[in-house]
Amino acid sequence: MRKLLVIDDHDDIRENIAEILTLAGYEVFTAPNGKKGVETALREKPELVICDIMMPELDGYGVLHLLRKNQSTLETPFIFLTAKTERVDFRKGMEMGADDYITKPFDDIELLNAIEIRLKKNDIIHAKYSGDEKGASELITQLNASGVLRLDADSAETQDLAKKMFLYQEGKRPKGLYLLKKGKLKAFRINEEGKEYITNLYVPGDYIGYLPLLENKSYEDSAVALEDAEIALFPKDEFMDALCQDLQVAGKFIRLIAHNVQEKEERLLSLAYGTLRKRVAKGLLDIHAKFATDAKNKSARVPLSVSREDIAQYIGTATESLIRTLSDFKAEKLVDIQDGKIHIVDVARLQNLLY
Repeated sequence: MRKLLVIDDHDDIRENIAEILTLAGYEVFTAPNGKKGVETALREKPELVICDIMMPELDGYGVLHLLRKNQSTLETPFIFLTAKTERVDFRKGMEMGADDYITKPFDDIELLNAIEIRLKKNDIIHAKYSGDEKGASELITQLNASGVLRLDADSAETQDLAKKMFLYQEGKRPKGLYLLKKGKLKAFRINEEGKEYITNLYVPGDYIGYLPLLENKSYEDSAVALEDAEIALFPKDEFMDALCQDLQVAGKFIRLIAHNVQEKEERLLSLAYGTLRKRVAKGLLDIHAKFATDAKNKSARVPLSVSREDIAQYIGTATESLIRTLSDFKAEKLVDIQDGKIHIVDVARLQNLLY
């Protein structure tokens, strides 16, 4: 049972809110003023605080200030209750770190919806995501599903790409955030010798291009369709406004971006210093993890629907070298090749190659 704290100096309002929340299945603590509210919050560690602004002894701003200074309540979701006459002052609370506000009088549904959204957001913010673009896509998806972000793929502008058509090209300014609805894409760069190096692979459900939006930079790679694809576009301003209005969400993205950059640096080091066998093994596992997720039975041998050339470009080697290594892997029963398609046979052994 999730614990909530209600702080309000009006007995009737406080007890009415407590009754509503108790009936909704929450464990509820109450406090008649700001001072006791802070004491209760530090003692009971509620998962969310609902607090009136105008109170004796310590007002709502003071409560928020003290809770944000304490490490144990620093990130506790906080909702202000404000009378209509105080509404002009609600921005002060939001700037201090409040998550939301509700104007009195309010109905039960409005209160419960606000609480549910904030609890969901808090759960999402504190969940663990992989430190790559897959993790960022999962974060956007979860925030969108919870109502914290509002990116409606059904009403968004869509674009159809035929195989080998470009979604965007290196050096161009981003127009917005892309959602891959159907098909597969690859992102790549061209090195000084004119060789292609694949920087990422995308499957349906992936959000594409958030990094240059957040950094306000041009694309550092190009994206092209590996097969016929359908893309949804969310305008830059729409995405940035939705993201930046919530500091916790923005902070989560920044932390994921830091992990993303670190992961890409580690991959470059692997390309530079790893043996060819290890590089091929890691590349096959990366592609398998990306493209096998839509299989009905994930334990089955799912063929890698990527060309030999694209695999070679992903791991940074010549296609001929890749083919020789794949032949060795097949002889060692690490992979199988049927009708020209690669099937991973032994994931564990590929992960733990000694050389």
